[in-house]
Amino acid sequence: MVRAKYQSVLDLGQKLNIENGDVKEENGVLKVTGTAKTQYEKDLLWDTIKVAGGENPADIMADIKVADTSVYARHTVKSGETLGKIAKQYYGNASKYQTIFAANSDILKNPDVIHPDQELIIPNL
Repeated sequence: MVRAKYQSVLDLGQKLNIENGDVKEENGVLKVTGTAKTQYEKDLLWDTIKVAGGENPADIMADIKVADTSVYARHTVKSGETLGKIAKQYYGNASKYQTIFAANSDILKNPDVIHPDQELIIPNL
């Protein structure tokens, strides 16, 4: 059953509160639609699809739109985080912390000083 194969994708969609989410199974193909808040959330869904079905799965068709294309993500700082750790999470490269710092210069004055509960913009690259 194809739905069971992609249950992790459906669970993630619920966790992310994908808007207008719809899932149908037709002729052995799972059809998934919805709108993610940001490109980062869309990328998370696609990464989960690839883990379950491989690089080019033929048994799933996903049409995931993005509600806010002005940013890559929005991130709420947690205790112990640094801009480098956050850059590594979103971009895979800690040295991109400067990009995040520049995008948040209205609330950040020093790249070494961030505080829990600050909401940071993670810009598109």
